[in-house]
Amino acid sequence: MSCDYIALANMGVQGLMPYQAGKPIEELQRELGLEHIVKLASNENPLGPSKKVLAAIEKSFADITRYPDSNGFELKQALANRLQVLPSQITLGNGSNDVLELVARSYLQKGKSAIFSEQAFIVYPLVTQACGARSIVTRSKNWHHDLNAMADAIEDDTAVVFVANPNNPTGCAIGEAELVDFLDKVPANVLVVLDEAYIEYTENGNFPDGISLLTHYPNLIVTRTFSKAWGLAALRVGYAVASEQITDILNRVRQPFNVNSLAIAAATAVLDDEDYLQRSREVNYSGMQQLEDGFKQLGLSYIPSFGNFIAVDFERDVTDIYQVLLREGIIVRPIGVYGMPNHLRISIGLESENKALLAALSRVL
Repeated sequence: MSCDYIALANMGVQGLMPYQAGKPIEELQRELGLEHIVKLASNENPLGPSKKVLAAIEKSFADITRYPDSNGFELKQALANRLQVLPSQITLGNGSNDVLELVARSYLQKGKSAIFSEQAFIVYPLVTQACGARSIVTRSKNWHHDLNAMADAIEDDTAVVFVANPNNPTGCAIGEAELVDFLDKVPANVLVVLDEAYIEYTENGNFPDGISLLTHYPNLIVTRTFSKAWGLAALRVGYAVASEQITDILNRVRQPFNVNSLAIAAATAVLDDEDYLQRSREVNYSGMQQLEDGFKQLGLSYIPSFGNFIAVDFERDVTDIYQVLLREGIIVRPIGVYGMPNHLRISIGLESENKALLAALSRVL
């Protein structure tokens, strides 16, 4: 007796494809037997962890037989003090992806729609479809979100609009005046998720700090992560800041113990390490300049980026270039799934890693 268990799944889930993460170093080592591999595929922090993080994790080892604090009191308090918000406005997540899913599970369902731009973070359509909601995809404008088009696309059934700033994978960012103008146009019953996963890399005063806008826009949800500039990608910890009412709803569907004890301890500790954050920024800025200069020398164009990655245009399908780079021991990220088959997204690495990438590209091209 047989059964089609795919057909038994929720309709929205049936049409989904699993999220494809960047190829792990270990996988490439198994495949090709290479010893030295440079991974520039997943927008990770190349510095390694903060010493304060390592100390906090070591101190937490003694309690790994205990469940973590489900409410994450210490981390919420540290975030509240840093961001000047109430702890009751914070929702912790197993990475910011987890928080994005909490928003979708709370506010999206069949008969509702969500809006996001083309070339926006792939998780937005994934969580929308999984909840049975309808996706409204607006055209981008010179690789940027077209916020006017997104505002015009709002329909009676629209419940959520996802806006990434800076955006992954294009690296483009939205200025404060443009964002405020957009928020003024969005009805109060439509939630705006402002995904600021890369916000720590933008220090220019023209870029908005979503947290500062929460008082004026109660329908705003700001999501952030410790996976990028803070260097905690493996521990998976992110958060959302929103009104107390929205936060109350998100915490109703949040799984208990969704952030583990080591992650809570590490995130709390790294918030107190301003030197680490500054070094992360400096390495990113110098590395970005190094890669931009190298791409120009190679005759390659790219999309100016405000994140810790850069999308490079090879003016043809990059599948073969990606494969040859793998054989060179360089892992980057093809982004055809974003409708960008001619681009590779390349994370900013250490100076030596960036140099190895440019040398490999020179040989490949």
